[in-house]
Amino acid sequence: MIYSLDKINEMAEGDEDFIKSVVSVFLEEVPQDIKDLEIAIENGDYENVYKLAHKIKPNVDLLGMEQSRAVALDIETLGKSSENKEEIEKKFPLLKKDIHQVISELKKDFDF
Repeated sequence: MIYSLDKINEMAEGDEDFIKSVVSVFLEEVPQDIKDLEIAIENGDYENVYKLAHKIKPNVDLLGMEQSRAVALDIETLGKSSENKEEIEKKFPLLKKDIHQVISELKKDFDF
């Protein structure tokens, strides 16, 4: 399993509806954020690369996705300069793959 509900469970204190709502928000927002990030990278829109990576970071962190959080942080940092285009393009597929895998797992695990 590449995600963990530990942080959410700690916050939820047993509230199953809260857990489902957090997962639901992740499934609604993050796929679009990843699409938007991919477009921003393709278009060389580094301001948006920075903003979108920054926005994705807490969502993956909440699900205990440490590797994805680290990659999002790298992309966020690299997004501050257009000179880092090649490195961003190398790192993005890792983030996209992990997030799509977690989306698939969450949908299965939570019957969404």
